[in-house]
Amino acid sequence: MNKNNDKKINQRLNSTNKYIDDLFSNYSRLNFIKPDLGYKKEISKNLTLEEANKDFKRMLNNTRSKPTVFDNLVGYIAKREYTEEKGVHFHPIFIYDANKVQKDVHKAEQIANYWKNDITKGNGISHNCNRNNYKHKALGIIEHNDVKKIELLKEKVIPYICKEEQSIDGLKKSNKDRSLTRGIAPKSKSKVGRPRGTNTTKKQSK
Repeated sequence: MNKNNDKKINQRLNSTNKYIDDLFSNYSRLNFIKPDLGYKKEISKNLTLEEANKDFKRMLNNTRSKPTVFDNLVGYIAKREYTEEKGVHFHPIFIYDANKVQKDVHKAEQIANYWKNDITKGNGISHNCNRNNYKHKALGIIEHNDVKKIELLKEKVIPYICKEEQSIDGLKKSNKDRSLTRGIAPKSKSKVGRPRGTNTTKKQSK
C-alpha cells in the first residue's frame, strides 16, 4: 500500500474516531449496531453501484418515517465495498442512544429485516454482527467512561470500516460516490449531565 493510501486511511480513522468522541460528549451511553447488508447472489452480479447507493440512501432518508426501527438513532458510519463474490455491499454501524435502546441483537435484526423486506423488496441479505460472540466485544452498549470498550471499538471495529481493501473505486462514476459516509457530528456539549440531544443522522460524506 502506498503512502497516499496510508494517509487517506489514517485521515478516515482519525476523523471517524473523533465523530465517535463527539457523540460520547453528548450521550452517556451509546449502542453500536452492525448489520452487514448486501444482496442475493443472483441480484448482486448485475447490480450497479448507483443502484445499490440508491437503496442505502433511501434507507437513511426513511429513518425519520420508520420510528419502530430508527427511533433514537443518533448517528451512523457506513462503508461501501465491492467483491466479485458479493458485488456491492455495505458495512454500516448504526448508533443509538443506549438509554432508550438496549437490545442490540434485536435492533440489528429489525434493521436487517427492513433492508431485506422493504428496501430491497426481498432481494437483500444481511449478517447480524451483534449476534457474533467476538473475542473482543466492541459492539452493543458502551458507556462513555468505559475506556477499555471504547479502545476496542477504535482498535478492532473502526479500522475495518476505514480500510481500503475491497474498494469501490473501479465502479465509481464520480467523486460523489464515497466509500465511507457518516452522520454529522453533534456540537460538543459539556459532559456534565450529557444532554440527550436530537437526532443527528443527516448524511455527510467523507
